[in-house]
Amino acid sequence: MLLLSLAGLAGPASGVPQGLEKCRLRGLETPAWCGTLSRPLATEAPHGATITLHFAVLPALSRQRKPDPVFFFAGGPGQSAIDLAGPVAQLLGRFANRRDLVLIDQRGTGRSAPLVCDGDDTPTQPLRSTLDEALVLRDLARCREQLQALPYGDLRRYTTVEAVQDAEAVRQALGAERVNLVGVSYGTRVALDYLRQAPQAVRRVVLDGVAPPDMALPTSFAHDAQAAFDALLAWCEGDPACRQRHPRLRAQWQALLAALPREATLQHPVSGREERLTLTPDMLAGLARAPLYSPPLGSALPLAIEEAAAGRWAPLLGLASALGGGAPARLAQGEHFAVICSEDMPRAEALPPPQGAFSSLAQRYRRACADWPRAQLPPAFYRIGPAPAPVLLLSGALDPVTPPQHAERVAARLGARARHVVAAAAGHGQLALPCVREMVYRFVDAEDEAAALSLDAGCVQQLQRRARPPVFVPPGTAGGID
Repeated sequence: MLLLSLAGLAGPASGVPQGLEKCRLRGLETPAWCGTLSRPLATEAPHGATITLHFAVLPALSRQRKPDPVFFFAGGPGQSAIDLAGPVAQLLGRFANRRDLVLIDQRGTGRSAPLVCDGDDTPTQPLRSTLDEALVLRDLARCREQLQALPYGDLRRYTTVEAVQDAEAVRQALGAERVNLVGVSYGTRVALDYLRQAPQAVRRVVLDGVAPPDMALPTSFAHDAQAAFDALLAWCEGDPACRQRHPRLRAQWQALLAALPREATLQHPVSGREERLTLTPDMLAGLARAPLYSPPLGSALPLAIEEAAAGRWAPLLGLASALGGGAPARLAQGEHFAVICSEDMPRAEALPPPQGAFSSLAQRYRRACADWPRAQLPPAFYRIGPAPAPVLLLSGALDPVTPPQHAERVAARLGARARHVVAAAAGHGQLALPCVREMVYRFVDAEDEAAALSLDAGCVQQLQRRARPPVFVPPGTAGGID
């Protein structure tokens, strides 16, 4: 077990703390400190099989650092926090003036007993491998069998509950009495369960895009995506500029769905290779869902739908791939399904199957999880009680995956120590907004709870006066940007 105390350490000039190693992380100009912990694969069997948990510390710049570091929990589930060191440093770098930033590769991700399938989310993989339902399910089944053959391949041991126990072990090893938690998307679930399991160790919590444990993700995916897409169509019908440019948008969408399945030749937006495949309504919905994550991309969706209706698929494919680029965004699919199949599917299966164009994603999870090993979660995991520490919840009004209603429900359960702030024209993830980051810094830095919870959030409401970004107009056309 690694033992050290950050509270009494001098600044970075004094060298690397005992038990950690100086390391270079992608996207960082300065060195970090990297460490490992040996953790039981099954936490109830401490003398059984083990895994190696990897974590990194981005050290504070000041010699008079604060004793409470910031723990960052990545999304997915399936993202590596350490691989996100560069973006995290850009978004939360101001914390590093006085506080260490701690990144933990959650078990099953990154370097911590990775549950990675061949070709996981590589940007040049063939379109068919991500769009064809039969191929996706076949590859997932093969991946599951390969992962189960690994020494750490008991897929029931990769839940949020055990990930939190790992994170708490890191806190204890670092000698930090209390920590501040920042979770994004699925990482908010990790932060909420940390608050449940170790309330005495938490000073502040920031939840960006709230995905609570009782969300039943596959079902909510479908409902929330359908609601976000319907809202986009309604906005275009009510916005004069969008209505003028795309007067038949809803009819074109319905006609596209009705015309499928059909054969089409598509050019891969990254590799440039042409592929011939049978497009289905489910594929079309999947392509249209991705741009909804980012309102600026969503503003180009009406044009992309119009182009697709004319047989030109390149704009829609380009928008769909715009958020799935580099390595830091890749998911460890094995860990992704290990979490969702154990934590969300039992609740999703008890609900009526979703209907509509975006229901196919929920159906994919149902089929994939049918043969996936499942852990038994304690009933307390799904219960959210009064918060023992101040919690700041952040939502984007246009978010298609963690819309504000989920955070509203969580805030009501957390009670008086919770504050929910909604950005009007924002999508998934609010920490990219400078105004929001400033508020987060002040929330964490506030000396007392009352000051933290009474922060002025007016700047967030004033970020954008429009309900959405203006409709996209191609450069070179009337009204466009040359």
